[in-house]
Amino acid sequence: MSQNVHIFIEYKINPEKEQTYQQLMGDIATAISHYGAEDFQWYQAVDQTSLYVEMFKVPSLSSYHTLKRERGSKNHELFGKLDECVDGGLEKVHCWAFYEKQVN
Repeated sequence: MSQNVHIFIEYKINPEKEQTYQQLMGDIATAISHYGAEDFQWYQAVDQTSLYVEMFKVPSLSSYHTLKRERGSKNHELFGKLDECVDGGLEKVHCWAFYEKQVN
């Protein structure tokens, strides 16, 4: 039985790159759909305005591993552009995968 993998990505943006980042996110939300991503959600922290979180689901663990590798690549045509926007570069993008659990 296959189950969706829920992805959680967290990072801080350099405040001076905020406008560039905001513009890139439309393209990024579209691009991750090519990896099977669904239900994309994007959040900005209330207490730390430079902190952002993305949440979405992908159909498999292999989709997660591919997306995680490419999101962290400075050589990727689109995702690599985030390197200048993220405080500390792409190395500071934290990405986790979860399986949904049900309370019995």
